[in-house]
Amino acid sequence: MTVEATERETIISKCQQIAALVSKRTDNKGDGTHGTALAPLEFMRQSATFTPMRDVSKPVLGIVVQGAKAVLLGEETYHYGVAQYLVISVDLPLCGYATEATPEQPYLGLKLDLAPVQLCDILSQTQNVAKKESVRGWFISNAAPSLIDCFLKLVQLLDTPQDLPFLAPLVVREIYYRLLVGEQSEAVRQIATSGSNMQNIAKAIALIKTNFDKPIRIEDLAERVNMSSSSLHRHFKAVTSLGPIQYQKQLRLLRARHLMLAENTDAASTAYQVGYESPSQFSREYSRMFGAPPIQDIKRLRIV
Repeated sequence: MTVEATERETIISKCQQIAALVSKRTDNKGDGTHGTALAPLEFMRQSATFTPMRDVSKPVLGIVVQGAKAVLLGEETYHYGVAQYLVISVDLPLCGYATEATPEQPYLGLKLDLAPVQLCDILSQTQNVAKKESVRGWFISNAAPSLIDCFLKLVQLLDTPQDLPFLAPLVVREIYYRLLVGEQSEAVRQIATSGSNMQNIAKAIALIKTNFDKPIRIEDLAERVNMSSSSLHRHFKAVTSLGPIQYQKQLRLLRARHLMLAENTDAASTAYQVGYESPSQFSREYSRMFGAPPIQDIKRLRIV
């Protein structure tokens, strides 16, 4: 047996151990995302494949320990499975769904919120310097044995709550270190590097989110983040796969869907509330994004 095959078997075995612990803690809680005693850590469980649900994801690390998952950004779909992880380094309008899941073998995963300040602290103690060129704001990679070990230790710590306050921050710190020295280290370093293009784009995203219902001028946005208009557009596209206007449009439509679903607002008033001047334009763009006009889409979601 080759070294690679032996290593893979070890990784899968440890994922199975983590999956058993996650399953034990979520068995009686149903499908969905479940918090833990460690605030940044959540468990994910799905007993069936389901229709993608769009949302804006914050910086996070998600790892699969049983089943498989897909994420959609714009027109592209990315798949990952057991012992693979997804890192999202800026707020992105993504949707995700399980692609391998049954009641007997549910999809199981872990999600760890990423804190740029902590990453910055670790980065300052290494010799790594982020490059100036932008990288994508998300990536999928195979998990190294050392990273799997960290997650196993973190989940096991939940069984000894008296140890969590002291030991959990040390394990999380090691996870951050493993990301910073892993195969996607460049993308992770840019999250924590002051003045990096990714941080500038993160600032631009924060401004768009704060004023998502107002008209956006690229020139004003670029000035706010100390970039030229052309540089902002180029790096924004490189990081998010969307232009600033497209990003704002997706935020508006996501907010509109939430309002109609949670507050039962009608399509026309919702359109104006999220910044559209024309309800007909809102309906067209909503249909393109969600696959059905507002009324039909909300009815479908309520049935599900």
